[in-house]
Amino acid sequence: MTRSMRKGRSDHAWPLGLAVAAFLTGEVLALPAEAASRPVTVVELFTSQGCSSVPPANRNVMNLEKKPDLLPLSFSVTYWDQLGWKDTFGAEAFTTRQRDYEAGLGRNGPFTPQVVVNGRYDSVGNKADALRAMVAGAKPPADVAIDISGNVVKIGTGAAPSFGADVWLVRYRPGVQSVAIAAGENAGTTLPVPNVVTGIKHVGRWLGVGMSFSAPASEDGEKTAVIVQKPGGPILSAATD
Repeated sequence: MTRSMRKGRSDHAWPLGLAVAAFLTGEVLALPAEAASRPVTVVELFTSQGCSSVPPANRNVMNLEKKPDLLPLSFSVTYWDQLGWKDTFGAEAFTTRQRDYEAGLGRNGPFTPQVVVNGRYDSVGNKADALRAMVAGAKPPADVAIDISGNVVKIGTGAAPSFGADVWLVRYRPGVQSVAIAAGENAGTTLPVPNVVTGIKHVGRWLGVGMSFSAPASEDGEKTAVIVQKPGGPILSAATD
């Protein structure tokens, strides 16, 4: 069954470090459509190796139709580490991201397995039909052009919320990582985890004018995604390299 946890707070962290961001101010940065990186629908799976409810959800996300405009991301939360197995991919920053969604999605606490699509809709991830329907009804948000060229990220102009939008830099390992679980509720099983997120960093606030920043070099085998998002709410635009 679905497992839930009452809320707490922690600060976002970035395990990889971040180069100094260089923002363009007083200047309009317009990106031609053909220069933008591929826009994507973001499917965020909040999972835990220590929770017995998550294996079906991991498989359901893995079984989503493979499309270039669909980006599943697995965020491994930490609040089930107390059950006897510490998630090998877990980070407090990922738990915080899930908790930041609670108010906007009408939740009173985080739970696993939860899937959030474009920051707008959520579902229990082990319900395959509901997950497929939710993803099928979503379209890639593309209100803002994003270009990822090496370690340089450019975000174009557009209509921003009055308070601005958060810009997130995400690093993840494409494909499936398999973990042998030696203890806890999933002891004796091997759990596949799709597109494991290795780091997330809030790199600034987008105010509707063009901006640019330099990201740290990625580790071998990692990819980069950039998300422009109302704080704790809908994703306005997202792209991956």
